[in-house]
Amino acid sequence: MYILIVILITLIAIFMTIAILLQSGQGSGLSGGLAGNAGGGAGMVGQRRTADFLSKATSFMGGAFLFLCLIANFFIDRTVTTQSAVQQSGFEMPANRDFQPPAESPAAIPQSQDDEN
Repeated sequence: MYILIVILITLIAIFMTIAILLQSGQGSGLSGGLAGNAGGGAGMVGQRRTADFLSKATSFMGGAFLFLCLIANFFIDRTVTTQSAVQQSGFEMPANRDFQPPAESPAAIPQSQDDEN
């Protein structure tokens, strides 16, 4: 089931990319949206209806994409493991664990001759 959902997500992503690329821009860059509509925007009246199908299809595919990504999370195979992937692929510790710390470590601050008396 997880593989089917991932295939659907991939197909939706491809079709959504195509739908986004087919849409026309709002104007000529950043200034087109501000200065281009200064004349009242009369040229934009009939042009918006042709892009309605692509914008609605993009919205629908975006919602389906998000929904399938959420659903795919529940279908991931989660087998119970006691070790992580790094621990499973790592080297084994040597069996010899006879490490003995030193009996007495030297003092951190050297003692002067005055302290001994």
